[in-house]
Amino acid sequence: MRRRPAHAPAAAPSLPPLTLRDATIAVTGATGFLGRYLVDVLQARGARVVAVVRNPDKAPELSARGVELRRADLTEPEALEEGFRGADAVVSNAALFALSYRQPTEYLETNLLGSRNVIEAVTRAGVRRMVQVSTSVVYRPGGREFHSEDHPLRTAQDRKWPWNVYAISKAAAESETWRSADRHGIELSTVRPGGIYGAFDSNFTRVHEILMRWPISFYPVFFHNPVVYAADVADGVARILENDASAGRAYNLAGEPGTTSWDFLRAWRDAGGYCPKLTIPIPLPVRMRLSISRAKEELGWQNRPMTEGIRELLAVEAAGSAQRRIGVPSAN
Repeated sequence: MRRRPAHAPAAAPSLPPLTLRDATIAVTGATGFLGRYLVDVLQARGARVVAVVRNPDKAPELSARGVELRRADLTEPEALEEGFRGADAVVSNAALFALSYRQPTEYLETNLLGSRNVIEAVTRAGVRRMVQVSTSVVYRPGGREFHSEDHPLRTAQDRKWPWNVYAISKAAAESETWRSADRHGIELSTVRPGGIYGAFDSNFTRVHEILMRWPISFYPVFFHNPVVYAADVADGVARILENDASAGRAYNLAGEPGTTSWDFLRAWRDAGGYCPKLTIPIPLPVRMRLSISRAKEELGWQNRPMTEGIRELLAVEAAGSAQRRIGVPSAN
C-alpha cells in the first residue's frame, strides 16, 4: 500500500514512472519567483515546459527559451483546463502571497478557490499526475519540536488574524486538493518549503537585501527559520515527478533543522554579500523547525549549504542586472 500523510486520503492507483526527458509539464505561476527556478530545473532535465500564466506578454524570455505560454488565470476553470491539456503532469505553483497587507478574504478566496479550479481543470484535462506547492506554515502551531509531514494542519475554522490568514488559506487549499485528488483519481504530491530565498525574490530575500544596505542595521536573533534555496525546492519537485512512489506523499523541503536567521546573515557575509558595518541584534524568539528526513530518504534530495546558494543568487542577480541594462532579458 502506498504511504501517505496521516491527514491525506488514499492515493489513486499507481501510474507508470514518469521520465522527465521529453515529458510535457504544465506549470502555473511560471513567471513568478519560484516558477522561474521550476522552469530552469525541468528544462535541464529535458522536459517540455508549458507555462500557464495570467499574462504571457510579460514573459518573452520564457518563450525565447522554448517554453510554451498559455493564458489562464486561477479564477478561470475553462482556461486552466485548456492550459493543462496534453500535459503529462501539472505543477500547481501559483498562489497569492505578499508581505504588504491584504484583506483576509482575499487570501482565502484566491488560494482556496484557485486550488479548487486547478484540481478540477487537471481532472477535466485528463492529467493524472500533479504536484502542489504548499508551504511549511500550514502546520498547526505547537506539538512536536520538529514538525514532520504528519503533523496536523491548520483548518479554515481556525481563528484568523492578519498574520496567520495566509497560512490558513494554504492549509485549507491543500486539504481540499487532497480530497479532490482522491475523489478524481489524481496522483497528488505536495511540497511544503520553509522560507525560500533566491534571485529576484520580492519577499524574504528582498527584505534581507534592504536591511543590508545601511551602514548600521538591525537583524533578528533567536529566530529559527529553516530557509531553503529556490533551486533546491525546484529540484525537489523534479525528483517527486521522477519518483512514482512519491504519489500520495507530502514533503518538507527546508534548510537544516536548527538554522537561524543569524546563520543566514553569516552565510550572506561569507558568500560576499554586502553587509552593514554594524548589525544590531534584535531578539525574535520564534521557532519553526522542520524534519526533512523524508525528502532525503525517499527522494535523495539535498539542500545545498546557504553560502553556496547565496553565492549563486548574487551572481544571477548581478548578471540579470547587467542584461537589463543592455536590453537583454534575463533567463532567471
